[in-house]
Amino acid sequence: MKYAINRRTFLRLSATTLSAVPFLSFSNIISEKPLLQFGMMTDSHYADCPSRGIRFFQESKAKMKECVDLMNQRKVDFMIHLGDLKDESKPAIESETLQYLKDIESVYAAFSGPRFHAIGNHDLDSISKKQFLDHIENTGIPKDKSYYSFDQNGCHFVVLDANYLKDGTDHGNNNFHWEDTQLPPEELQWLKEDLNKTTFPTFVFLHHTLYDVGEKGKKYHVTDADQIRNILEKSGKVMAVFQGHYHREQYQKINGIHYYVLKAMVDYSGKENNSYAIVKLYKNGVLEIEGFRRAISKSLHFNLIKNEN
Repeated sequence: MKYAINRRTFLRLSATTLSAVPFLSFSNIISEKPLLQFGMMTDSHYADCPSRGIRFFQESKAKMKECVDLMNQRKVDFMIHLGDLKDESKPAIESETLQYLKDIESVYAAFSGPRFHAIGNHDLDSISKKQFLDHIENTGIPKDKSYYSFDQNGCHFVVLDANYLKDGTDHGNNNFHWEDTQLPPEELQWLKEDLNKTTFPTFVFLHHTLYDVGEKGKKYHVTDADQIRNILEKSGKVMAVFQGHYHREQYQKINGIHYYVLKAMVDYSGKENNSYAIVKLYKNGVLEIEGFRRAISKSLHFNLIKNEN
């Protein structure tokens, strides 16, 4: 049975101690059934090649299987991978890279419900964006769409793609620098129109971050992040943005919107160093991020109030 969110209840939050802090202890688990729950993972970087530094590429198949098995057991409503599904060997060979993509996507395909992807920079190492999209499934989404949206249980979900050069050309086949990312004008316009059309509380997914994570000498955020955040804020509908790419966990609350970065799956050896999460939404405006293995559990509270006109 599906549970629909009453948007008025979801957005009109009571004045409680929840609003005083950005995080709540996960020990205060909510006993009621969530209105919606989804599985989330990022940066699996699968490749059948030796480890480099802390990235254990070959182990990501087993790590993802553990994640997918749990998501099936918990019967989450859908799953989302936040990008860098696969990686490549050094030197890169296109046919090998495509095989790595097929192999890891087949593990993800064992999930019994709808599944989705945000595209990461390493997804386009030595293959084109079209090749990547041709070999993955975003349930119910046309194959040629790298950014898209969908509704589930009274919520709206937007998946963005920042893998573009400044002139709007797709990243692909190593024609890009990983720090050179942006949403082209067409995608920005689509985002405005998509948010304008929905009447549901909205959550956004993308690989790259929408703010500067603060690491000196490296740029993990989208070049036009300020412009994108402004669009999200003006809509009055976006509650949280989920990101990958940085490999470490981060959280920011910017102008009323929560920005959460999930830890990478690929880093460090052993299943105990896996990382994935289940996100659960409750009717009182609390969002629980239940982290597994290295992922840390958090509770977020939505204090966004919107007039119902």
